[in-house]
Amino acid sequence: MNATTFAHDDQLPRVPLPSLADSCERFLAWSAPLLTEAEQAETAAAVAAFQAPDGPGPILHAALARYDATEGVHSWLDDFWDSRYLGRRDRIALNANYIFLFAGGPAGAASTTATRTGTSPGTWLDADGQPQLQRAADLITAAVDYKLRLDDERVAPVVQRGTPLSMAQNTFLFSTTRIPGAVQDTVRTPYSADWPGPSRARHIVVFHRGHPVRLDVVGPDGHPYAIADLVAGLAAVVKQTPNRAPANGAVSHLTTKARAAWADSRARLLALDPANQEALDTIETALFCVCLEDDSPADDVATCDRLLHGDPANRWFDKAVSLIVFPDGRAGINVEHCGLDGTTILSFVDDLLATSPQDHAASSGAQAQGLPAIDPVTFVLDEALRADISAANESFAAFAAATASRTLRFDDFGQNEAKRLRMSPDAFVQLAYQLAHVRAKGHIGATYESIATRSWRRGRTEAMRVVTPEVLAFVAAMSDPAVDADTRRAAFRAAAEAHVARARDCQAGRAPEQHLWELQFIARRQGDELGVHEPLALYGTPGWVKSRDDFLSTSSAPSVNVEFFGFGSTSSQCIGAAYVLLPDRFNLYLSTPRAVEDGLTAFAAELGGALRELRDLLASETPAS
Repeated sequence: MNATTFAHDDQLPRVPLPSLADSCERFLAWSAPLLTEAEQAETAAAVAAFQAPDGPGPILHAALARYDATEGVHSWLDDFWDSRYLGRRDRIALNANYIFLFAGGPAGAASTTATRTGTSPGTWLDADGQPQLQRAADLITAAVDYKLRLDDERVAPVVQRGTPLSMAQNTFLFSTTRIPGAVQDTVRTPYSADWPGPSRARHIVVFHRGHPVRLDVVGPDGHPYAIADLVAGLAAVVKQTPNRAPANGAVSHLTTKARAAWADSRARLLALDPANQEALDTIETALFCVCLEDDSPADDVATCDRLLHGDPANRWFDKAVSLIVFPDGRAGINVEHCGLDGTTILSFVDDLLATSPQDHAASSGAQAQGLPAIDPVTFVLDEALRADISAANESFAAFAAATASRTLRFDDFGQNEAKRLRMSPDAFVQLAYQLAHVRAKGHIGATYESIATRSWRRGRTEAMRVVTPEVLAFVAAMSDPAVDADTRRAAFRAAAEAHVARARDCQAGRAPEQHLWELQFIARRQGDELGVHEPLALYGTPGWVKSRDDFLSTSSAPSVNVEFFGFGSTSSQCIGAAYVLLPDRFNLYLSTPRAVEDGLTAFAAELGGALRELRDLLASETPAS
């Protein structure tokens, strides 16, 4: 008998809680390559004071250990994730949400092209030759099938190299919406105390030209609508919304605001008229959103940009899952990050796209039922709220315009090439990033890489810091014309081995950043009762500040069903590097503040050369006898 979706979750081992001494030691070692001797000494002194017997560290760590041992707590990171994601007060649109552009595209796109028959990718044409509505209906059909299988726990648990992974994040896929708060956000979601069990919602919300419309996707008897019914329903939505919503009338613009400001706007919406509660309920309980776009961007970068931060009138950025479909049939997903990491969404996307829509319809028991119920989602607005919406629209347009981006495709490099050269594929590209960054900007910078940790109970990710002493030695060797090829190769392989070892430490729960960060959160939450008062010197040290002030923020999404992965940069000088590294190709979406766009342009120009140079360096190695 196949295991049910959550069969392994309660049996997974708990995330190990590092000792305070171990995290402090690793923190000093991990931050050292970015610091001067004086900065290292300042950081070391603050760390020593923090972890001294009479310092704040032991008190905070003891509180964390007590929390970890509390009945019902799955991991010492349970509160951390809420503080990290729901506690952020800036915008989540572009800053936190992330996107995937699905593989397969229309005639003329760079990806594989074919008219869709069965599971073939390409254009998606309905009976009237409209790819957008057919593609959207296909994706809805697949997502509803997944939802019903998840309800019955028939989605197979993910197993990686024989190890089952946590499936807990799957409970956040459907009918999940982030709710803005004045101090910290909350999440409206099923599988919770307020909403036990799977979502009972039968509708989605379709956005077209800034208008939200409720569309039933499951009929009154519990059977999903047939694909043709969904196409007809989407066509009816389009017919009902021929004109674009006025700039001061699309309430979805408010979801682009900083969180406390959006919380204030939401409170004013609710206070104005009871109809607004009904409208919010419809959106917040919807299984997911589908966004039908007005036009098809001309190229990859414009398509990814549109998925990530536009059209805000046609998004609800607080929604966990929004499927976005362009007129030419290209499609992607925008994901709210608080409960969903990339590995979970990749499994979801792979399930949607690896099976034909007809097979999904058969699996779900979809039946022809005629036109689904359709209802516009209408808000009551006063002049103050209309002005608020207009201001949010203008502010976010300026914010998005202040972001520069670029896509890169390398069709002559992939995992297979790196493995042929006896190199970890991820280490290869991460070291190519370091070399390209130094050549583009003239210096090493703090680099973040997200490492998945779902082999632990409720595991999510760990923060890996890429720059090691071996990376410094590698970059120095590659930058010195007097250094011979053998020495460069040795430095390259040593840096790669250090990278792989650190990634394994992260996977094993041996990493300092999230542990120390959670101690800082505990000081904020419980400091008065614990007798620990901020500011704490450790968190103002050069080691803490410099190691977390990213120059490169990186994460990968390896799936044949994803063409591009994307997210925004994380600091004023950061390049966000989201990459899809497959056996035979390597695609990237790069993002940075426009004020430092020259650095991104130079980095993009240097990266191809760095990849080729490193490949040639290893290819010229004399085989061992």
